[in-house]
Amino acid sequence: MNMKTYPEPSDHNVIVRHVLDTTQSLEVWREALLQEVMKDGPDLSQRQMAVLLTVYLRAQPHRVRDLSTNLKISKPAITRALDKLEQIGYVKRKADEMDGRSVLIQRTVKGSVFLSEFAQYIQRAMDKQVTDNPLKVKTAPAPTVDMTATG
Repeated sequence: MNMKTYPEPSDHNVIVRHVLDTTQSLEVWREALLQEVMKDGPDLSQRQMAVLLTVYLRAQPHRVRDLSTNLKISKPAITRALDKLEQIGYVKRKADEMDGRSVLIQRTVKGSVFLSEFAQYIQRAMDKQVTDNPLKVKTAPAPTVDMTATG
């Protein structure tokens, strides 16, 4: 279920959630994708985006075999997605010092910037949906996400 969050003015440890219906959720995604396409950056497939988001939003370290298992995507498909993501500078590969046979997938500043901008596109689209279609409000503790580059 897609949620729109707003910090409470008096308590930044609490968020307010507006539940979006299916059409509104798809409109948010459509609008965010349009914003990305209009800036004339690289086109990412859904698989590449899923891999990128996993690398940035899930705990590290990341290896091809772990990504393959977690995303239920073949290792060759993960490798192809990583090839593209590395080519455009959104991730980098580094030899695993603990296991010379493995390669670690690391975040980059360029990838962090891309996802931060994309998150802003989503936020603006959600703001528009919530403003245009006010819904019931619920409160919950605010989550934290660390998207800093590594290595």
